[in-house]
This record gives sequence, C-alpha cells and structure tokens, in this order.
Amino acid sequence: MEFLGTTQVASYCGTKSCLFPALAPTTTTKDTYQSYNPPGYRHRSSWRPNLLHKVVSVPHRPDKQSIPTGRLPTVLPALRSSLHARYSTSDWHHANMVQLKGSEASRYSAGRLNTDSMRLIQDKDQLTYQMQEDSRRNLGERISDIDFWRSELIYELECLLKETQALETVKKRLECAVDEMQGPLKIALECLYHREKRQGIDLVHDDVEKSLIKEADVFKDCQEILIKLAQKISQQLSINRDAQHALEKDLSDKNSARFIDEKSFNLRNTSDSISFYYGMEKADGTVSVPATWAKFSEDNIRWSQHSRANSVKLREEAEAGLESTSEEVWNHYISTNLAFNNRIAEVADAMNKLQLQLAKILQEIFQTEDTIMLLERSIKAKEYPLKVAQTRLEGRTKRPNIELCCDAPQFQLVTEVYTLGNTLQTLKQRRQEAHDTLQKLMLNKSNLEHDISVKANSFFIDKKCMDMRKVFPSIPQLTGYT
Repeated sequence: MEFLGTTQVASYCGTKSCLFPALAPTTTTKDTYQSYNPPGYRHRSSWRPNLLHKVVSVPHRPDKQSIPTGRLPTVLPALRSSLHARYSTSDWHHANMVQLKGSEASRYSAGRLNTDSMRLIQDKDQLTYQMQEDSRRNLGERISDIDFWRSELIYELECLLKETQALETVKKRLECAVDEMQGPLKIALECLYHREKRQGIDLVHDDVEKSLIKEADVFKDCQEILIKLAQKISQQLSINRDAQHALEKDLSDKNSARFIDEKSFNLRNTSDSISFYYGMEKADGTVSVPATWAKFSEDNIRWSQHSRANSVKLREEAEAGLESTSEEVWNHYISTNLAFNNRIAEVADAMNKLQLQLAKILQEIFQTEDTIMLLERSIKAKEYPLKVAQTRLEGRTKRPNIELCCDAPQFQLVTEVYTLGNTLQTLKQRRQEAHDTLQKLMLNKSNLEHDISVKANSFFIDKKCMDMRKVFPSIPQLTGYT
C-alpha cells in the first residue's frame, strides 16, 4: 500500500539549506528534470530507500540498446524526476566541514568571551570592593572629625551654660534686691503721704520728714543703678543665648550628620534599607568644604568664649554694685525709723466682699463646666449614630443596577443624617454659648482675684506701716540673697 502526500522526511523535499552549494546538472537529472514542481513535491514511490539507492548507484545509459539481454531497466523513467534535488558526496563533506568549523569558531569565541567575562567580573568586583572600603574608611575618618568637634562643642557649651546660669543668678539677685527696696520705698512714700494729712500745727517740716524724703531718694537712686545693671545683664544673656543657640544648632547638626554618616558607615550589601536612587550622584547640595566646615565650629567656639569673658566682667560689676547699694540703703534706714497705720479696716472689709463674690463666681464656674461636660458627652453620643447612618448610606450606594432604589430606608437614612446633623449643630452652638459664658466668668474671676491681690497688697502695706520699720531688710537680702 502506498501513501500519497506524506510528511517530508528529507531536506531535499523542501527549501534548500544555505549551507549546501547549488548542484551541477548531471545527465540523469537533466533528462528527467521537470521545469516546475510545487514546494514539497515528491514522487509517489520516492519514500522507498532501496529503490532510491538503486537509482543513485545505476550508471547512466543513453539508449535502450545498451541494456543487457534478459534484464529489466534499473531506473524507471517515471522515478527519475525524484533525483533532481540530490547533493554530491563532496557537497555533503563540505557542508559538514563548514558546520564543524562554524561550531568550532563559535565555541572558541564563546570560550574567550566567558574567560574575559570572568576576568572582567573579578576586576569589577575587586574595584567595587575597594571603592566601597575606601568610602567606608572615609566615612570613618569623617565620623572621627565630627566626634572631635562634638567634644569641643559640648565642652564649650557646658562652660557657657554654667556661666549663663551664674549670670542669671546675679540677675535674679539684682531683681530681688530691687524688689526688696520696693517695700521700704513704698513705706517711706506712704509715710510722707499720710504725714501730709496732718492738720493744724502738726503739719511741720521736721527732721523725720527730711529723713523720709532723703531715704526715698536714696532708694530710687539705688533701684535705678541695679535696674541698669540688670538691663546690661539681660543684653549679655541675650548674647549668651545666641551663642548657646549657635553651639546647640552646630552640635545638633553634627549629631544629625554623625547619625547619618554612622548609618551610612554601617550599611552593607545585605542591609534591608538600601535602594536605588538614580541621579543622586549628579545632585550636589553641599554648602561647605572641610576648611570652612571646621572654621564654622571654631568661630562658634570663639564667639562663646568671648561671651563668657564679657559675662565674667559684668558679674563682677554687678557684685560691686550690690554691695555699695545695700550698704548705702542700710545706712539711710538707720537714720530714720517711722511707722504708720492707715485704712486697715477699710481694706480688710473690701477684701472680704471681693472674696465672697469670688466664691460665688467659682461656684457658677463649676456649674458651667459641668454643663459643658454634659454637652460634650451628648455631642459625643450623637456622633456614633451619625456614623452608623452615614455608613449605611455609603454601603447602600454600592447596590448594583436597578437595586439602587430610592426606597423608604433611603429616605429614612437621609432624614436621620440631616436630623442628627442639626442636633449636633444645636448642641455645639449651645456648647459654644456655654464656653463664652465660662470665659466671661473666668474674666470676672480674674478681675476679682486681681482686685483681691491689690487689696491684699494694700492691706499688707498699710499693716507694715506699724511694724515694717522695725524689721528692715538685712544686708544679704539687699544684695539679692533670699
């Protein structure tokens, strides 16, 4: 049984390969050559190997007379058309040789490429490792430089803080001394005022009045001296704070830089926080070089040292001023000793009324605060139902297609949201009104407390008119010590 149209089983049945040269025409193929055959065309018996082998091995005979008697022709005329695509043995060997040489050349080229690639990989790995180690070493040196300047800044900052604290102590002593002189000065002025109320013959310009006037002038002069010293110290403290801010800013920047550099120093190829940041090598945001970087910290330290030197001189001046003024005030106090009593009952009565009113205001403030707390609780309690209604509305908006119906639940939810919103608005408005009322009460409370403090101050001043002159501020108190 023969099969027609079978699958191609040889290269000559299809398109010729580019590796084989064109065949020279032979006598066998010339006689049996067909001018046109469709692609993939084969004779119906060309699949038989033995027959094809016989066709190739039979020599060409030009005529039928040369065939021996009693033997059939070896090659049938109908089968000669299948021999037009045959290659010669030299073509076959040549094709094999070309294929082998091409494979050898490709293998040799691939071998060289692999060797060069391995060498390139090793060189680049070594270069990458060396550059990474150099960067890590540079980061380590930079961290050492930052640590050096950090230690210098920390030491200078500690010295400046100690000096600033000492200067603030002196300023407090000056303020305390001024406050200590304010009481005797008020007493002296109050005494002079009350002595002006004398009637008749008692209105005389005696030695007591002269002493009181001189004492008040000395108190004022001493206060002015101490206030001027305190102002100078305030200016110096401002300069010290500027220097301190510069040191702290520089120290903070160095701490941040050290943290960043230390983090960069500790980064490894296996770290989790590494990533690609393309183009960062082209961006240069630096603002200094190592020389200007070091000079910046050095200038901050010098500025701090200069501020500390000025602070020491100012402290010495303040100490001398405190000693001189305290001695002068005490000497003038010894020359006069007067005491008066005025308006104690009236001031005490006014203080009692103000305190009673203050107690009522405090009670009202307490009730108003309770009301505000209840309003806030009510507002908080309404927020959750509003969240539920809005969440239901939001969920119902996801209903598909025709199910997105404006039904009764939808109307009810919308009404509920509007109602809850109005309720919250009303409660918040009422809470705001309560806050306003509370603010007014707090303002009244503050005014009452201020009036009470004024009355208390007046009460104590009037009380001291009798016995304050018996206990005058001591020398340590006049020099600012408490």
